[in-house]
Amino acid sequence: MRVLVVEDEEMLAGAIAEGLRQEAFAVDVVHDGAAALERLAVNAYDVVVLDRDLPGVHGDEVCRQVAASGGDVRVLMLTVSVTVADRVAGLGLGADDYLTKPFAFAELVARVRALGRRSRPAAPPVLERSGIRLDPTLRQAYLDGRYLPLSRKEFAVLEELLRAQGAPVSAEMLLERAWDENIDPFTTVVRVTIRSLRRKLGEPALIETLTGTGYRIP
Repeated sequence: MRVLVVEDEEMLAGAIAEGLRQEAFAVDVVHDGAAALERLAVNAYDVVVLDRDLPGVHGDEVCRQVAASGGDVRVLMLTVSVTVADRVAGLGLGADDYLTKPFAFAELVARVRALGRRSRPAAPPVLERSGIRLDPTLRQAYLDGRYLPLSRKEFAVLEELLRAQGAPVSAEMLLERAWDENIDPFTTVVRVTIRSLRRKLGEPALIETLTGTGYRIP
């Protein structure tokens, strides 16, 4: 799942981003509304964590443009406002959810994860295929009942392959969904991560390589 954090308080933005990365999300960070609109124009995000009171282009305008675009990205609006009228106004602009500062980080993660599920075609809360059982909420994966000790990126790649339900997933798509915008597009990190996953999954090989197309779990 790919998330854009838009927050002008740099320390808070960094803390949110790092916490989400610990939960295996791919996270990009910007600190103003204009930069947020630029990122949204070129990258596909599942969720935008959007501070309402942004400098320059206000968070309300960012939210309005996201809603008007008609895409699948979901907006979690953050604000210090606590009145019902403010919350109603934010939701009226097109925000999908609303969280008041200060907030418990566990609640932020839960809301981002719930919104991310809504941005994609419906999938079961626990993904199962070819003996693999993966729980995105608990961040646990098993193969035939055996616990798989996966790194964050291994977990994210395995989740994308399982969500594809047997269809091939290109290396470019895996790079976009599991890494942030700072990754080198010519990196071999996807191939390295797939190789590591195969080693942990063992024999027989569960991840197929389709030359010129990508990877799949049949």
